[in-house]
Amino acid sequence: MISVVIPTHNAAATLPASFRSLFEATIDGLVSEVIVADCGSTDATLRIADAAGATVIKTSPGLELLAGAQAARKPWLLFLKAGSSMEPGWEDEARAFIAQGQNDAAAFRFRLAGGGVRPRLREAVAAAARAFGRPNSCDGLLISAKLLGTLGACATQPLDEARLMRGLGRDRVSQLKAAVIAHS
Repeated sequence: MISVVIPTHNAAATLPASFRSLFEATIDGLVSEVIVADCGSTDATLRIADAAGATVIKTSPGLELLAGAQAARKPWLLFLKAGSSMEPGWEDEARAFIAQGQNDAAAFRFRLAGGGVRPRLREAVAAAARAFGRPNSCDGLLISAKLLGTLGACATQPLDEARLMRGLGRDRVSQLKAAVIAHS
């Protein structure tokens, strides 16, 4: 049902956390494929992705999301930054969102791992930016492949979550309660 696209560049240290957070959703069939779109890693990123069973695509910088989206075979895509993980329970919320069929895109809340004042301030800034239609680059974006195609995302131009969110507009993107947790 969902193809997860993870853009990477030298993400060997943080990629395993992303994979672990997708494990339950893969077992129950919500996540059907994981695509790692890499722009020239020189560390163990590609070896880790291959060992995890992900499809690995090598691409140019700035084209990772585009290459991953073009390779995806499922009707829904989840763009997830390497080094970020999905909060436990995200699967139920994503499944319910997909089943409702009213909106075709949703963003997860942004949360930083760790404690202290600085991470909470960054989270508050990210929440305010989202309110004005400017997502944090670590927000996970769940979008139907059909809607993505209507946005012209199949052109050969750089594609990132912020561009996608601007193209969708604030009113067409539902905000989910589950969080994407940034570890880096």
